[in-house]
Amino acid sequence: MKFEDFKLEKNADGLLPVIIQDSRTLKVLMLGYMNREAFEKTAAEGRVTFWSRSRGCLWTKGETSGHFLTVVEMYPDCDADTLLIKAVPDGPTCHRGTRSCFDTPDEEGFLGELQEVIRKRHEQMPEGSYTTRLFIKGPKCIAKKVGEEAAETVIEAVDGNRDRYIYEVSDLIYHLMVLSEQMGCTLQDFEKELSLRHR
Repeated sequence: MKFEDFKLEKNADGLLPVIIQDSRTLKVLMLGYMNREAFEKTAAEGRVTFWSRSRGCLWTKGETSGHFLTVVEMYPDCDADTLLIKAVPDGPTCHRGTRSCFDTPDEEGFLGELQEVIRKRHEQMPEGSYTTRLFIKGPKCIAKKVGEEAAETVIEAVDGNRDRYIYEVSDLIYHLMVLSEQMGCTLQDFEKELSLRHR
């Protein structure tokens, strides 16, 4: 992908609109603009750099705050006049200190965020963490918890108790995600498998 492959509007001042999306939660984080130099710097260094229209210079997101956006994937849209960048944010994206510049609900994409928390618990094994204790006990213990939560979920479904069902499903999903981390699997693996079945 090269900058000249994009079809920029004549009134766009040679700037490419860029949408930033959290690669883990899929939450839309911000909109910025790139000129050729910003695009090439982003592609070369793997950190999102914009062209600041107000200051008239390059601006690497996070150069002041330390909240960089690390590039995972880049996709042009169907008309080749906008770029989507999936990135990993290192802290809040918005200058207000919020995760996103858009005030979408906080629970949006939370499973991806939870997956990252569980991954870090597995990597760092902090003391006092329930997740750490599960990893220490090993896959048999985690699998047993998944079975217990599944049974409790079924009971609440049969009883028709919606609130309790949501509670138990949440427990089930959490323990299943811990087991999946133990097995080296991610939500993306399951999404891919389900997508293949759908076809």
